[in-house]
Amino acid sequence: MRYLVWISRIFVGILFIISGLIKLNDPVGFSFKLEEYFSQGVLDLPFLMPLALGISIFVVIVEVILGVLLLIGFKPKFTVWSLLLMIVFFTFLTFYSAYFNKVTDCGCFGDAVKLTPWESFAKDIILLVFILILFLGKKYIQPIFNTKINWIIGGIALIACTLFANHVLNHLPSVDFRPYKIGANIQEGMSVPEDAAKAIYEYAWRFKVNGDDKIVVTNGEYPQVDGEFIDVETTEIQEGYEPPIHDFTIERDGQDMASEILEENKLVMVIAYDLAKSNTSVFSEVSKVTKIASGKGYKVVGMSASSVDRANAIKEKFGLNFDFYFTDETALKTIVRSNPAVLVLERGTILQKVHYNDLNKLVF
Repeated sequence: MRYLVWISRIFVGILFIISGLIKLNDPVGFSFKLEEYFSQGVLDLPFLMPLALGISIFVVIVEVILGVLLLIGFKPKFTVWSLLLMIVFFTFLTFYSAYFNKVTDCGCFGDAVKLTPWESFAKDIILLVFILILFLGKKYIQPIFNTKINWIIGGIALIACTLFANHVLNHLPSVDFRPYKIGANIQEGMSVPEDAAKAIYEYAWRFKVNGDDKIVVTNGEYPQVDGEFIDVETTEIQEGYEPPIHDFTIERDGQDMASEILEENKLVMVIAYDLAKSNTSVFSEVSKVTKIASGKGYKVVGMSASSVDRANAIKEKFGLNFDFYFTDETALKTIVRSNPAVLVLERGTILQKVHYNDLNKLVF
């Protein structure tokens, strides 16, 4: 049991620290995932949606701290009970998501590692087993250092996590795991290789034959059945290749102009996924920056999921010298974790991407 506890202690501690740090690198992204869980049709807790960012930061810092406390063996009873309660809750959440197909990605490892709902549930079951071993063998969890050193290590971990969270919230994630990172080409991200795997579907055709239902299963072709066709049920039995970027558009008057705009040699994008939630006080600075860019030959476009009326109101109020195009809100949230933010591109390749607090770092 002593050896099992040590193995579990190292495995669980390191996994919690890694998982927490990945999410702490992008707490805004994790908050979007929590909003998805809190929304109607999932957990139906809409009153928690405005608190998603605060909950996100609290959860990921706790996750890291518990991992650190477990590794150094400090406060074992508190640590193990906290780990057990946390993993029981997340196991329920991932099972609920998987069974009812509510949330397609739990966000357990942010954008660094994508897991299906059932993979997330399996991961949590494995973690639950290891944590139960720790729970049953609490007496074998002994501190590595004396109490004073343990308090110092715990305090340093807490301060470091808090400072890191504050940094990424006021700038951008230190490591960008998304397909829109600097250096990525959007057109290439949307392309599908010629040899990419195709989705395979199974079709269950239902006919009425001599008064009885008859079901014939094919891979697409219409079956030759001497009877009356009733309906067909389609099931995807093998997923096809999905490009990293598959929901990107730049729409104006119902027309997608992405292919045309992304061919610009000098392009600046002002992204504000929801103008109602944007920090509007910085649009005066955005106006200055974009006018400088225009003067140097850059084409400037705004991208938002807000209404045309709201976009025009912002444009008029701050004297913006560019028009807003419509883009899906989820896509814009994926591109950049700032509202608003500015990107600089060359023929679809992202050269610069800045938070509204870092507009002075843009180079044209």
